[in-house]
Order: sequence, then structure tokens, then C-alpha cells
Amino acid sequence: MALALGEGGGGSRLRRQLESGGFAAAEYVKQLSQQSDGDRDLQEHRQRIQALQEETAQSLKRNVYQNYRQFIETAREISYLESEMYQLSHILTEQKGIMEAVTQALLLQADRDDPALGARRAAAADPFLPLSAKEAAASEEGRQRTLTTLLEKVEGCRDLLPESPGKYLVYNGDLLEYDADHMAQIQRVHAFLMNDCLLVATALPNRRGAYRYDALYPLEGLAVINVKDNPPMKDMFKLLMFPESRIFQAENAKIKKEWLEVLEETKRNRALSEKRRLEEEALPRPAPTPPESTNPFEEEEEEEEEEEPSAEEETVDLSLEWIQELPEDLDVCIAQRDFEGAVDLLDKLNEYLGDKPASQPVKELRAKVDERVRQLTDVLVFELSPDRSLRGGPRATRRAVSQLIRLGQSTKACELFLKNRAAAVHTAIRQLRIEGATLLYIHKLCHVFFTSLLETAREFETDFAGNNGCYSAFVVWARSSMRMFVDAFSKQVFDSKESLSTAAECVKVAKEHCKQLSDIGLDLTFIIHALLVKDIKGALQSYKDIIIEATKHRNSEEMWRRMNLMTPEALGKLREEMKSCGVGNFDQYTGDDCWVNLSYTVVAFTKQTMAFLEEALKLYFPELHMVLLESLVEIILVAVQHVDYSLRCEQDPEKKAFIRQNASFLYETVLPVVEKRFEEGVGKPAKQLQDLRNASRLMRINPESTTSVV
Repeated sequence: MALALGEGGGGSRLRRQLESGGFAAAEYVKQLSQQSDGDRDLQEHRQRIQALQEETAQSLKRNVYQNYRQFIETAREISYLESEMYQLSHILTEQKGIMEAVTQALLLQADRDDPALGARRAAAADPFLPLSAKEAAASEEGRQRTLTTLLEKVEGCRDLLPESPGKYLVYNGDLLEYDADHMAQIQRVHAFLMNDCLLVATALPNRRGAYRYDALYPLEGLAVINVKDNPPMKDMFKLLMFPESRIFQAENAKIKKEWLEVLEETKRNRALSEKRRLEEEALPRPAPTPPESTNPFEEEEEEEEEEEPSAEEETVDLSLEWIQELPEDLDVCIAQRDFEGAVDLLDKLNEYLGDKPASQPVKELRAKVDERVRQLTDVLVFELSPDRSLRGGPRATRRAVSQLIRLGQSTKACELFLKNRAAAVHTAIRQLRIEGATLLYIHKLCHVFFTSLLETAREFETDFAGNNGCYSAFVVWARSSMRMFVDAFSKQVFDSKESLSTAAECVKVAKEHCKQLSDIGLDLTFIIHALLVKDIKGALQSYKDIIIEATKHRNSEEMWRRMNLMTPEALGKLREEMKSCGVGNFDQYTGDDCWVNLSYTVVAFTKQTMAFLEEALKLYFPELHMVLLESLVEIILVAVQHVDYSLRCEQDPEKKAFIRQNASFLYETVLPVVEKRFEEGVGKPAKQLQDLRNASRLMRINPESTTSVV
């Protein structure tokens, strides 16, 4: 293989040398070591060879990728061509059958016009035509005996082939079955061709001449296709039974030809006999002539009986052309994916039959149609399966869903529709690229999920408007989908230990998107609350522990000194921060020259506590009431107990006055602000915060008290 190396300079020269047919590695290395001037030359030459190696590897990768892509495109085209060839073969087979049926119909009409000519033609076409009733009975009995003897060797087919006077064996023989995809031999079978069906049985390995039932195919839905010989695979033919196909190999070309001819001939005879039977049943039958009677009163009874409708008047006319062609028309509609046309034909048939009596011809027609209905249902189910492409959104499923509903299978349509949409939502979430910024990812996640949920709900309401029983299934599906969304949401927000402010913003975004569903009467807010309550509790408690640890650390270093902010800008910034926290009277604690008559610890505690409260209120819902309240009480107690301890332990009067001033700010300003803001955010006052403030006021009046704060 030629090496794809770089062009120009030493690289091109080295490439030609390595590509030459007479290149000898040992001589090349020996010559290189003799001509090199020290270790540096060898290192440089080694680097050039490595560069050429990497360039060659990259070129090979590109070629492999390009060949692989061309292989995929070729395989796709082959698949399309195979599908088109199958449809073309099916159409040709149908055309052949139509031409033969037309020919037989013309011959039948000629036989009716000239009975003598018809008899001569029948005798010439069938040398085994019985010459008498006795001979016909003997021939029929012999065929039945032969069929019974052969089928006794097949296990499991006695119940599938009920004895019928018209059923007989036409042809049988051994065949080899091959896999349709890989053309690998599967098993040896024995096929029994009867005048109305084909029985396939597998050979039992330990019993000579014994078989086990494998499959039974009616001739009406069976298509036979000759497979072109492609050595070593030869003497094969394919049987198509929608939606499956099987390939068999005969012993030699002669037996293969016999199978093909006898199958086509038997199918043709079956179709003609069925058509003749339907025509005979459609012909009016003369009423039997009653014997003469001398009873004068029977005439009046006969007149009354004539007024009642006869059974013949209620029979269904199955000789109509569209009824006879209905099974084939359904096959064509299914093959061409004309689902609406197939269901229209079924509706037309059901409307025509109506409440008419179920005679034997009607039952047989119903059996054929029911088989096509099962095939149509299987195709529609496959259209809604999650294995199909999920592109196009919920509207892409409307066609299959609507036809299943028309077939009276709304429950199955609902189940498949919801499974399809669940797979689509899961795929959309999985394909969503995780961004570095958590809030940006949550915006995209909420947009993708809730948009899909909203579109699915609207499409569900459109498709199942008249099926109220399906709405409960949709609610269950929406809950499971919400659980899938919360799993992805929590993994990105809470498992990654984001800050409480980020978590609050993410939950707020999710709630806002969830409210959009209320436009269609679907409120899932309580579900998202129930699914997130555990994670939010954990986040609140974790952030509470961080604040408590930070407060304790500041308390351990507390010197009880006034704050000096150094610049008016810093003082103005602090004023704005305290104002945003709800402290409106902060100016009374400021002094001249940028001094603040409060300690760093109390100011930091105030800002951190109010920030925690604001973020927690964004996350608040009733299930979190006690968690938030208890967290606030624990945080406040750390500061209150520290002030209490400092008042009791400090001996310096000046510092003690400064501590009382900080305590006054904490008890009379901060705690009321916390209590008020909590009541505004929650909607009701908190008795625990009121009790804490009252206890703190008593402690401030009597600082020597050792009463613990509750």
C-alpha cells in the first residue's frame, strides 16, 4: 500500500525512498547510522519518520471513514432497491393472477353458452375427470386416505387440519430452509401442499420419516417468487406471507420447477373454485314445490306465509365486484402504506353487511378480512414503536393513531402513543449538551422538556378527544415523565453542590415552565414539589450548616470593635446592602469619618442570614415550612447565644456598652425584619420567631440571666 506522506522537501524525498519497491530496512538503517553526525541527527531523522507515520495514519483514518460512509450509503440504496423489487414482484404476480382469472372467466362464459364445448374442454384439460359417481367417490376417498396417512407422521397438526370432504393432498417433498439475511442453512423441512393451504413441518432428528408441525399458510395470502441461481446458492425459491418471508432450496432444478408450477397451478385452481362457489351461492334458488293437498284451509295459510320475507331476501350478495376484490385491495393498501384507504374499505364493508345474517360465505369473508385487519394493526403498531424515527414531533404519530382508533383499538393506540412520546422526551434530554453554566443548562432542559410535554398534551387532546377513559393514562405518563425530568434536573443542580442562590434560580425557572401547562388544564406543580422536596431539604440544611460554621468562626475571633470602612464609597455600598436586606434605620448606627457603630460579626451575620432567607423563600412550598423555620431558628440562636455569652463575660464597661448596642441592633432591627419577611414570603406568621424575639428581649433587659433561649 502506498504511504500517504507529506509533500515537499526532505519529507517528500524520504517518502519516495520508503515507498520504493526495493526498500530494505536493514541496509537503510546501516547507511543512516554511518552518515549521521552524532545523536542529534538520528533524533531529527526519527522525528521526521514519526511525523510521516502520523500523517499516514491520519490519511488512512480519513480513507477508512470515507469508505465506511460510502458503504453505509450503498447498503441503504440496496435496501431501497430490494423493497422496490419486492413491490414490483408482488405487482407482477397480481397482474398474472388477474390475467389468468380473466381468461378463466371468458372460458367459463363460453362453456355456459355452449355446454357441449365446455364438456369437451374440461375432459381435455383434466384427464382424471371422473366418468361416473362411483368412480368420483372412489377417487375422493383415495385422496382423503393418502392425506390422512401422510399427516399421521406430522405431530401437532391434527387439530389444525379439520377433516373436510374437499381437502386433499396435491404435492409434497423435502426442502432445505435458509436464513433470508445471511443465507445460512437453518433446518430440513417437509412441505405438504393441499388444495387450499401449505403445511410446513420440520424433520425430527431421532425419528426417521417423522415430522413436527411448524407453520400453516393459506394459499390466498401466499406469494411464490423464483430466486435466481447464484452459485453455490441455487435451486431456491421464496415464499412471501406478509409480513414475513422464507427461502427454501429444492433437491435439484427439476424439483424446484415442479414446486413452482404446482404452487401456481394450485393457487389458480383454488381461486377459480372459490369464485365459482360464490357465483353459485349468489344465484337464486327455485323454491320447492309443495305436494298438492285437499285441505281447503291450507291456501289461506300459504298466502299468509308468502307475506313474510324469505331467507333468500335476507342473504348478502357477495358476487359484487368490490366485495370479491376486497381482500386483495386491502393487501395493496397495506403494501402501499395507504392506511386510510384500508380503513375506509373496512368501514364500507361493515356498513354494507350491517345486521345481515351471518351465513357461511359471510363468515369466510370475515375470516379473510380479519386476517388483513391483524396485518394492518401490526403495521400501525410498528409505526408507533419507539424503534422508529422520533423526528417530527407528536404530529408524526397522528396518522397511525387515528387509524388504530378507527379500528376500535383506542386503548392500544393510547399506550403506543405515550410510549413513543416517552422515548422521544428521553432521547431529547439525553442529547442535550451539558453546559458549563448550570443555569444555562437548566433553561435549555426546561425548554426542551416542557415544550415536548405541552405539544404531547395538545396532540393527545386532539387525537383522543372522544375517549375520556384515556386521560387517566396520560396523567400517569405525565407523572413518570416529570420524574425523568427531575432526575436530570437534580443531577445537575443538587448533586453538583451548586450554591443555594443558583439552586433557587433553577427551581424558579422550572416552576415558571410548569405553570405553562395550566393553559391546557394540566397542573403538575404539586408533582414537581413532591419530587424535589428531598433535594431542597438537603440543600437548605447544608447551607444552614455552612452559615452556622462561618458564624461560629467569626464569633471565635470577635474583638467587639467598631467597623472602619475607610472610604465614603464603601460606606454607601454597605448602606445599600443593608437597605436591600430590609434594614431601613441603618443610618442611626453610622458615625463620622466612615465609622459604623456595629461589629463586623453582627453586620456579616445580618447580610448572610437575610440572603439565606431570600433564597430559601424562592424555594419555599408548604412541605418545607418546618425545615426553613427550624433552620432560621438555629442560625439566629448562634448569634443570640454569642451576644448573651459576651454580655455576661465582658468586664470592660466601654466594651459592654458596645455589645449592648450590637444586641439592640440584633434584637430590635434584625429579628423583626426576619420575622416580617418570613411572614410576607410564607403568608402566615411564625410563632417560633416571635417566641425567640421575646426571649431575646428579656435577655437584653436582664443580661445576667442564665435562662436559655428557646
